[in-house]
Amino acid sequence: MTGRFDGRTAIVTGASRGIGLGIAERLVADGARVVITARKQETLDEAVGKLGGAGHALGVAGRADDAEHQDEVIRQALDTFGSVDFLVNNTGINPTYGPMAELDLGAARKIVEVNCIAAVSWIQKACAAWMNANGGAIVNVSSVSSLRPARNIGFYGATKAMLNSITELLALELGPGIRVNGVAPAVVKTRFAAALYEGREEETSQAYPLKRLGVPEDVGGVVAFLLSSDAAWMTGQTVVVDGGGTLMSIVE
Repeated sequence: MTGRFDGRTAIVTGASRGIGLGIAERLVADGARVVITARKQETLDEAVGKLGGAGHALGVAGRADDAEHQDEVIRQALDTFGSVDFLVNNTGINPTYGPMAELDLGAARKIVEVNCIAAVSWIQKACAAWMNANGGAIVNVSSVSSLRPARNIGFYGATKAMLNSITELLALELGPGIRVNGVAPAVVKTRFAAALYEGREEETSQAYPLKRLGVPEDVGGVVAFLLSSDAAWMTGQTVVVDGGGTLMSIVE
């Protein structure tokens, strides 16, 4: 499959590590140039090195929900690589852990802002700058917690359910030239998800039919498929990537 994205450029948000970096690595392996974002330039520079350096990747630091940062990322993508063919909205936050009845509402508003509103803004800007005229493909990174209630991360799951709905609506609005899909991972071994498995990984893994937790590469391969021409007749879908966990009603 190497080379199927030759000449194409992808923006992947929240990609200095974890799932985002796994997605970026797969896209580069398939020939794409990637522009990755995160909060800290130092970690982005390290990630760019892992992706093969300046010929393959560019890191632009900033907050995912900052409109000026979004504009700058898209500008640099166009100036450096000449296009914005793909967008992966991977950034997600969950600064709370516990019952929703005790949720800090200020934190709730921030989660919605980053997980949902920022994703819409990135899509609006990518479409205006490139995709409306040239076509493209978008993937929104959701979560299996968007499909079934998950204790202690319930509001995060609710925002991801909203993101699934956004994916469906934008697929209707932006076709036929732009496809919009999503991916919903279960527990993937990243720093972000550590509270869900740390200290009990073997026990947690045994509850999945495939008997292991996910790794970023598992998600990266599915995202690459959804962006590729192999998925040319798919839009508005959120693909579950969960080691069979939802078969067992596992969402955490």
